[in-house]
Amino acid sequence: MKVKVVFYSMYGHTYRMAEAVAEGAREVHRAEVQMLQVPELVPDDILERSGAKQARSVFGHIPIAKPEDLADADAVIFGTPTRFGNMCAQMRNFLDQTGLLWAQNALVGKVGSVFTSTGLQHGGQETTITSFHITLLHHGMIIVGVPYSEKRQMAMDEITGGSPYGASTIAGPDGSRMPSENELEIARFQGRHVATIASRLA
Repeated sequence: MKVKVVFYSMYGHTYRMAEAVAEGAREVHRAEVQMLQVPELVPDDILERSGAKQARSVFGHIPIAKPEDLADADAVIFGTPTRFGNMCAQMRNFLDQTGLLWAQNALVGKVGSVFTSTGLQHGGQETTITSFHITLLHHGMIIVGVPYSEKRQMAMDEITGGSPYGASTIAGPDGSRMPSENELEIARFQGRHVATIASRLA
């Protein structure tokens, strides 16, 4: 049973969440988990000036995803930072190349799930995930979120990401806040939950 965690990360926040999602998925018996990152679109000189190039070196070893990589997965868990309440351009560009998979019904019946990162607590976490679901539905995927059996998303003793739509983290206005342990645990739950459902369907 194959689970693929496909993400884009600029400064490492979404990557750290992707790692936690993969950790959770690997806990499920017979789950083969692969992490993939979608191709970068931002020119190198801009990445260099913004500090993103150095941050991205931490996960530079993760293979670059190709649309056809999705075809043999039983579940795909997508991770994207938020850009003005929507998925980032890099993820949109990648998904826009999956037309052949759509024409072949290649993703129909596979499990799909989404997690995200935003700069602010109200920076569009829920709209990013729920608008992402539209693409998954067009592919005929079975959407899985984070049910309220994961009690950490109900935490009131700290500012935290996480919703029934999917795991999330808050980077802060300057990007200095990395995912909290509460957010990482929700991400691990999501990976485990998605892999469990995919294994039952498989």
